[in-house]
Amino acid sequence: MGWLFALALGLQEHRRSAVLAALVPITIGHAASVALVGLLLAGAGLAVSPRGLRLVAAAVLIGFGLFRLARPYAHARWVGMRVGFRDLILWSFLMASAHGAGLMLAPLFLGLPGPAAHAHATGGLLILAVHSVAMLLVMASVALVIYQTVGLELLRRAWLNLDLVWGVALIAVGTTMLVAG
Repeated sequence: MGWLFALALGLQEHRRSAVLAALVPITIGHAASVALVGLLLAGAGLAVSPRGLRLVAAAVLIGFGLFRLARPYAHARWVGMRVGFRDLILWSFLMASAHGAGLMLAPLFLGLPGPAAHAHATGGLLILAVHSVAMLLVMASVALVIYQTVGLELLRRAWLNLDLVWGVALIAVGTTMLVAG
């Protein structure tokens, strides 16, 4: 949802540069959350078998996806729209953590059975870098296209329930891990 926050800041300040300025701290917070999950999974991998860890991660993904479907509007409401760089990093870290963004990458961090399935430290950093750059590009594209062309009018008429989409995606990834693992 970082693109929506960046868009809102740009619309509030009537500046395209406000949209762009918000993207960097949002990406940093998101990447920090994903990196933390990657580190936790790597640490857990020292104590739990790879298969056991994949099964636990799959169960957590499915459970978290079901929670997102059952409680789609369970979001932090303490953040206002007057935020600085650090506030955006913290908000993004918390939202990425609360939405299970790092969990979604568990199959990549843990590797799936088969050849070349194990992600080492370098592989984990590559996963984090590719994910973060891809997220930044998509987030920037969506926020800027909406800011430049339609603004809030599109969101008023064509809102997509992203909590529903995210919940289903978490369950799909968890189920894939169970079937493949």
